[in-house]
Amino acid sequence: MEVIKVVCGIIYHQESIFIARRKEGKSMAGKWEFPGGKIHDGESQKEALKRELFEELGMEVIVGEKIGSNMHQYENFHIELIAYKCEFAKATYSMTDHDEYKWVEPKSLSEFEFTDADIPLINIINGISE
Repeated sequence: MEVIKVVCGIIYHQESIFIARRKEGKSMAGKWEFPGGKIHDGESQKEALKRELFEELGMEVIVGEKIGSNMHQYENFHIELIAYKCEFAKATYSMTDHDEYKWVEPKSLSEFEFTDADIPLINIINGISE
């Protein structure tokens, strides 16, 4: 089965991290995630992340270093989720794939129901933030 490469942003603003909930009609609707999306052919991971955040949220970020990745097998597909630490710049919060967003403290991330692929990233984040 082909592995879909997906990039996501661990977006920091002051002491909080941005999370977004997938809206009805999308796969994994109602689950929280670190936003991002698929990498297109010829695109770098950082370029894809900037593009996806702008398209999905009207958000601009400064993409920093890669902080980790996770391979996850869903029922019908396999993804490699690649996470980058980002610094928030600005946003219109015009949501196309999400119905809610929050800025939360890193230690509060485990209180939300995340997509399965995102869950291992919470441990990485809390290891960095402590």
